[in-house]
Amino acid sequence: MNKIFPSADAALKGVVKDGQLMAVGGFGLCGIPEALIEAVKDSGVQNLTVIANNAGVDGFGLGKLLDTRQVKKMISSYVGENKEFERQYLAGELALEFTPQGTLAEKLRAGGAGIPAFFTKTGVGTMVADGKELREFDGEMYVMERSLVPDIALVKADVADKSGNLRFRLTARNFNPAVAMAGKLCIVEVEKIVEVGELAPDDIHLPGIYVHRIVLNATPEKRIEKRTVTVPANTPAGV
Repeated sequence: MNKIFPSADAALKGVVKDGQLMAVGGFGLCGIPEALIEAVKDSGVQNLTVIANNAGVDGFGLGKLLDTRQVKKMISSYVGENKEFERQYLAGELALEFTPQGTLAEKLRAGGAGIPAFFTKTGVGTMVADGKELREFDGEMYVMERSLVPDIALVKADVADKSGNLRFRLTARNFNPAVAMAGKLCIVEVEKIVEVGELAPDDIHLPGIYVHRIVLNATPEKRIEKRTVTVPANTPAGV
């Protein structure tokens, strides 16, 4: 089975539809599938519910889908870097299911493992637990969280072989493996594709059984979310 598609647009064709539940890997702008997000924008699909740690920044990453109003709801743990996200949410134009970061990761991991729900102490006594089942274990209260099984998972990896075995690069791994495992259909964007056997077994971070489609993006922008520069104390004025 050939998993390699000639472009991000081709990989999304016929599988991305209005109203889907879509999970997107990344943390901030680190490890986001830039080309696939752009292709979702170009597809024109509407009313998406997007699972992601956050919503990128204004005009980049998932921020592009907010600009085009293609997202009706976000399931996220951090939303503080996107002014358009804030504007839409406060105006009642965008729904938000605010989820603690560890809980979000576990909801995806559980979904990929076939576990429908789990109990956690995180969120007990807060608005996070509103409307959810509470249960006592060993004298402590826990809230039940349902797992997440998105229709489509968009993932970024560093290298894939032609069978879809993946290797991630450093912290760009973040949410990507959990997103890939949870999705009913996983599309991965990579910077390099190699032959089967070129990746040593111990270097494979995610087996190809979870990957359905592969897209090459050899030169992603990899924009930095916040550039912080420290000027040495002995630097002359004006330099």
